[in-house]
Amino acid sequence: MAERIVVAMSGGVDSSVALLKVLEAGYEPIGVTMKLWEYRDMGGNLLAESNCCPVEAVNLARDVCVSLGVPHYTLDFRDTFKRLVVDDFISEYLAGRTPNPCVRCNSYLKWDALIDYADQLGQAKIATGHYARISTANGQPRLLKGRDLHKDQSYVLWGIPRETLQRTVLPLGDLTKQEVRRLAEENGLATAHVPDSQDICFVADGDYRRFLQEQAGPQLERIGSGDILDEAGVVLGSHPGYAHYTVGQRRGLGLSSPEPLYVKALDPAHNTITVAAQQSLYGSRCEVRNLNWLCDPPEGTLQVQARIRYNSSGAAAELSLNGEQAILTFTEPQLAITAGQSAVFYDGDVLLGGGVISRRLAA
Repeated sequence: MAERIVVAMSGGVDSSVALLKVLEAGYEPIGVTMKLWEYRDMGGNLLAESNCCPVEAVNLARDVCVSLGVPHYTLDFRDTFKRLVVDDFISEYLAGRTPNPCVRCNSYLKWDALIDYADQLGQAKIATGHYARISTANGQPRLLKGRDLHKDQSYVLWGIPRETLQRTVLPLGDLTKQEVRRLAEENGLATAHVPDSQDICFVADGDYRRFLQEQAGPQLERIGSGDILDEAGVVLGSHPGYAHYTVGQRRGLGLSSPEPLYVKALDPAHNTITVAAQQSLYGSRCEVRNLNWLCDPPEGTLQVQARIRYNSSGAAAELSLNGEQAILTFTEPQLAITAGQSAVFYDGDVLLGGGVISRRLAA
């Protein structure tokens, strides 16, 4: 009897080809679409292809499953998603940090929900369309970067429970995006030409400031306007509230300066933002909390390749561990180390673990 597997179906081409690949591998799949967010009532410029689980996406996922003879179910996780991901997204910006909701969604919702559903089917495996790989070394599963480094999504998976690796299948890990599109076309999948989703799926028009205004208007009004300062504390102008800004931001400052100025720091306690020339945004050290390990937790000091943003290729660093927190010291200074973003640690292609940057530290 074929082994059962629960395949997360988003209505996009990646999850559709993931379903195709597990069928080819001999599994007995069940397609599951997790309804996480309904954007239609939330304002903005609706972009159906970047919407988070709209009706169109659910229908596409179902169409692909039907065409491949696979049962499909839709599970409603909107309340859980709002509580664990959207509310956290808002509270992090209000705290002066820049969150990564995709990491949180994978870490605290998707994997747990899929595993729970697989348990109901008798300890079935789960599969997703992420561009990453799982291999085994010394009898232990390891999470690796995807072969296509331009599409590698291992960065957003650092927080998933380690014990789920042995039950996770990532069918696209050895494929490029072009190969995935080609397979979808060759097999006549309805999602072959569906555009890629946006970075923040529940902010369909990409305007997170408008989203914050709609979702947290009263809190933003209480914050009010504040001062824009230079590094010496001199007032250069004013801003509508620190929550509208992120470290490294250049646009929207409304300042006249002989050289470009960027946001260097946010001070929620005083509702100020500090700006500086880009060179001032480089730093070598940061504190990392909320650690999660996908290997045996190391002790002491570790040499790693670390990524502090999704589109980073990584940089050499020393990781000094101290209980549930760590200090990350880069060999070369890094631009715009940002509180709230993920720091992810690699040994070559192997993802060791990661955490959330809590603050930049002085050299």
